[in-house]
Amino acid sequence: MDIESSSGSAERFKLYDELELQEFQDKFVIKSHESPNQGFWISRRDGNINLLDGDMNSESPSRTSTIYGVVGTIRLVVGTYAIVITSRKEVGSFLGFPVYRLMSMRVLACNDALRFSTAQEKRDETYFMTLLKIVESMPGLYYSYETDITLNLQRRSNLIEGWMSKPIWKQADPRFVWNKHLLEELIESKLDRFIMPLVQGSFQVAELKLKESCATVTLFSRRCTRRLGTRMWRRGANLEGDTANFIETEQLLEIEEFRSSSLQIRGSIPLLWEQIVDLSYKPHLRVISHEQTPNIVERHFHDLSQRYGEVVAVDLTDKHGEEGQLSAAYAAEMQNQQNVRYVSFDFHHHCASSNFDNLKILYDQILEDFEKQRYFLIDRKGNVLEEQRGIIRANCIDSLDRTNVTQCYLAQKSLNLQLQRIGVLTLSECISMFGEEYGKFRILWAEQGDEISLEYAGTHALKGDLVRYGKQTIAGKIKDGMSAISRYYLNNFTDGIRQDALDLISGHYTVSRNAPSPLQPNSFEPFSKTVNMQYLPVASALIIGGLTATTFTLQQAGRNAQHYVSSVFFAGITAGVMAIVKANGRQLCSRPRLCGLL
Repeated sequence: MDIESSSGSAERFKLYDELELQEFQDKFVIKSHESPNQGFWISRRDGNINLLDGDMNSESPSRTSTIYGVVGTIRLVVGTYAIVITSRKEVGSFLGFPVYRLMSMRVLACNDALRFSTAQEKRDETYFMTLLKIVESMPGLYYSYETDITLNLQRRSNLIEGWMSKPIWKQADPRFVWNKHLLEELIESKLDRFIMPLVQGSFQVAELKLKESCATVTLFSRRCTRRLGTRMWRRGANLEGDTANFIETEQLLEIEEFRSSSLQIRGSIPLLWEQIVDLSYKPHLRVISHEQTPNIVERHFHDLSQRYGEVVAVDLTDKHGEEGQLSAAYAAEMQNQQNVRYVSFDFHHHCASSNFDNLKILYDQILEDFEKQRYFLIDRKGNVLEEQRGIIRANCIDSLDRTNVTQCYLAQKSLNLQLQRIGVLTLSECISMFGEEYGKFRILWAEQGDEISLEYAGTHALKGDLVRYGKQTIAGKIKDGMSAISRYYLNNFTDGIRQDALDLISGHYTVSRNAPSPLQPNSFEPFSKTVNMQYLPVASALIIGGLTATTFTLQQAGRNAQHYVSSVFFAGITAGVMAIVKANGRQLCSRPRLCGLL
C-alpha cells in the first residue's frame, strides 16, 4: 500500500477536467464534457447560479467553446463576473498526479443590469472590471484535477482515513488557496466537481541521474494569501501576525522506493513597517511604533510553531542604514520569543564580491538546529522513517533575492542528507560532485526565484546567476540592472492598481453599493490618480527639455557669453521642476485605492 492509498480506501475525488462553455443571450452554461448532464448556468441579468435541468436544450448557443476549469465568481457594484480557464499546460506531477499551470483566463460578464445604473456606479464598475483584466494575467497559478496540491507530503501522511475522498476544496489548506474568495458561490451551490483550488507560487521539476539511481526532484513553493500583495504596498505584518510574501517551499525527492520532503519558509519581517514609493530609487523605510507589536510577533511565531515545530528565524538584512534600524527592531522583539532562535546574518557583508561560499558561516551557526530538524522520509508502503520536526524561516527586505540564494544553499545541504540516508550517496559524497545534475538542481532554484519575484515585485529575481552558477557573471549583472530599473518603474507607476486587483480577488476588499466610491478622494489617496498622473509626462518633458537646453547652451557658451545666462536660466527651471516632482513624489505614483497598508 502506498502513501496515497493508505490515506483512505474510498474512491478518490476527481474534478471535471474539460468543460463546455455555451454562451446564450441571457445566460452562460458550463457543463462537463464527460457528463453533459452535470453543470450549471449563470444568468447574465442577475448573476445567479442555477443547476442544469432538462429544459436547457430549447435553443442554440451563439458560441460554444472548451474551457478547462472555473476559477470562480465575484459580485461587483452591479454585475457578477465568472472567471474561467481558457488554456493550460501540464508541467509535471505531484505524488503521481498531473499538475497544470494556468496559462490564460477569461472573464465572463453577467452585468446586463448595468445599463440601469447611475453614472457613478458605471464608473466604479468600469474600474473594477479593469482590475479583473489585470487578474486575467496573474502569473504562477497551478492546480490539479486529481489531488490537493496545497498540502505538503508530511501533512498528507497524517490525514485521517477517507480524507482523500472528500471534495478537493475541503482537503485544501485555505492559506494557499489563491481563489478562495472567488469559490464561495460555487461552494454554496454544492458544485464540488467544478470547484478548483488554485495555488500561486512556483512548480519546478528535474530528473537527476545519480550513479545508478534515477531521482525526481520537485520544487513547489506555495504563496500564502493572508497578506497578498505587491512589493512596496504589502510590507511586514498585519495586526493578526500574517506577513507579506509568506511562502512555504517544499523540496520533494522521489527515488527508488522512497519519497522525501524538506520544507523551508520565507516571509517579510513580522513587524509593522512601510516603504511608500515616492519616485526615489530607494524609498524611505519606516518602522511603525504600535502597542500591539509584541503581540503581532508572538502571534506570527506561535502559528509557525504550531504548524512546523521549532523555528529558526534567519535574518539576512543589512546592519546599517534604515535597513539596519529595521533589523535592530526585529532583533529586539525576538529577545522576547523564548521558543524561537533568532540568527542575524548580514548577507551583503559576508557575501560581498559574489562570495557565495561564505554562506557556510551561516550554516555553521545553525548546523545543530538544522540537522536536528531533519526532513520527512517515507517508503512506498507508507512507513514513516523520518519526520521534519522544525523549520528555517528566512527573510531579507523583500524575502526574494538574498532569501532565495540562502534557501538554495540550505536545500542542497538537506538533499545531501536525504540521499546519504537512503544510501544513494556515501557520507563523503554530495550532489555538487555530479556536475551536470548539480546544474539541473541549481536551475530549479533559479527558475523558482524568478517566478516568485515576478509575482511579488513584477520582475525576475536579482542575483539569479548566484543560484545558477554560484557566482555573478557579466550577463547576470546586466540582467540585474535591467530588472532593478523595471522594478523601479513597476513599483512607482503600476503596482498601485495591481494591489487593488489582488485586494479585490482575495476578498480583502468587498464591493458594496453602499460603500464610498473608490474613485473619490480619501485620506489614503488625497488626490485622484488621473489628476496626478496627467502632470507626470509634462514634468518629465520639462526636466528632459531643461537638461537638453542647459547642455546645449553650455556648449555654446564659449562663443557667446549670453549663453551663460541662458544655461543658468534653463538649469534653474530644471532644478525647480525636479524639486516640485520630488516634493510631490508620493502623489505622482500609482497608489492603491481600495485598502490601506495594514
